[in-house]
Amino acid sequence: MEITGKIKLIRDTQAVSSSFSKREFVVESLEQYPQLIQLELHQDKCDIVDAYNVGQEVVCGINLRGREWQSPLGETKYFNTIVCWKIQPVQ
Repeated sequence: MEITGKIKLIRDTQAVSSSFSKREFVVESLEQYPQLIQLELHQDKCDIVDAYNVGQEVVCGINLRGREWQSPLGETKYFNTIVCWKIQPVQ
């Protein structure tokens, strides 16, 4: 899947644990009603956004991830993550 948009925000890399790091950035879609979409880069992909600037139009290759979580009270919740694995400038 792909998302095309303009980079709105790039955050610093976060060390979630000793073996996992992630970096978040936000892309504003190029639609009639633009959407702000937060994407994540994981592990060795965290630096690929360094080649781009806020305001630059990009195409991002993405994977949708989802997981289930049980609260201590037994409530089941679901979470989604959009993981980016490739960024290219808009041609």
